[in-house]
Amino acid sequence: MLSNTSDSHQGSIARALGVLEFLDTSQRGWNISELSRKLGVPKSTMHLIVLSLERLGYVSREPGSRRYTLSVKVWELGRGLMRNVLLPDIALTHLNELVKRARLTVHLAILEHDQAVYVQKADGPGLIKFDTYVGKRANLHCTAVGKVLLAHSSEARTGHILEREPFARYTRHTITSAILLRKELAKVRQCGYAVDDQEEEMEVRCVAVPVFRRTGEFVAALGVTGTTGQVRSEMIETLAEYMRETGQNIITGSRRVVRDRIA
Repeated sequence: MLSNTSDSHQGSIARALGVLEFLDTSQRGWNISELSRKLGVPKSTMHLIVLSLERLGYVSREPGSRRYTLSVKVWELGRGLMRNVLLPDIALTHLNELVKRARLTVHLAILEHDQAVYVQKADGPGLIKFDTYVGKRANLHCTAVGKVLLAHSSEARTGHILEREPFARYTRHTITSAILLRKELAKVRQCGYAVDDQEEEMEVRCVAVPVFRRTGEFVAALGVTGTTGQVRSEMIETLAEYMRETGQNIITGSRRVVRDRIA
């Protein structure tokens, strides 16, 4: 019984996606009878599918007719995907510019499956290199980018992470309790940046800031990494300001490319 129900749901989803894909390839609208014949779906079933898609806002009926076309909502989904796909590529140029200003290694990270994932990296100058790479995962509680990602997550996500205490200890500076981490996250939101002060690795200090779209939507964490000698305490505010400027440049660049591609 469970298998049959699962198969039925998968079939319904496949048919609904088939309707959207078919309408996407057409320059005109189609009525339910036409869609039924073209896609080989019973008319009664197609009627339910189209009405559901219309109710959800993915298709709309042309005024004065029974024909349906894709709605703007589908286009908005595509725009969101394009922004996310483009972000790392567009960011690299700006990350390299930040490296020139800060003379530190730079990372761009997003939240995925309760971990920070590096989606872009630009190495700093000099002989000191860090064992990070695009696709590497990092814990949230002991990294600067991780704290930023967690500080700007939903309360439900934050609570889910905090329930996992005690957190893994990597150095004597690592925050391992939920109470202390919650206080740290409040500080991150207040200051506008996060610091990993030898919490994941001794003699390594990192600073990170949130990257926001112009709508205020949180996108990613942008961080710099160096030794404690390279990232001195008195430099943190200046580095945070450099990163905020870089974050806005990344968003502006992404918006420009998206606009050009859909024009």
